[in-house]
Amino acid sequence: MGRADEATLTADIVELATQYGRYGYRRITALLHAAGWAVNVKRVERIWRREGLKVPHRQPKKGRLWLNDGSCVRLRPEHPNHVWSYDFVEDRTHNGRKFRMLATNALRLR
Repeated sequence: MGRADEATLTADIVELATQYGRYGYRRITALLHAAGWAVNVKRVERIWRREGLKVPHRQPKKGRLWLNDGSCVRLRPEHPNHVWSYDFVEDRTHNGRKFRMLATNALRLR
């Protein structure tokens, strides 16, 4: 048996979740409190799970190839041996010891 305001509260939670995509159920509860709802955090979490709402994972800042303005900055080779790439290759020997090797590549002009 649900409450009379359950549908209205659910609609408000879904609307706030779509408007503020990075907010979780706790911050949505704070926004509902500011809007005048007297609602418990556990109730908002229960509705949140029932509606299948999730907060998307944050984009990692480390190792990204783009800037905040949306442009992608990559160093393009201008002459031979201008741009290099390197990577560690790791394997195990027959007795279980770790074997690491640094592999390098010079990017060619196209």
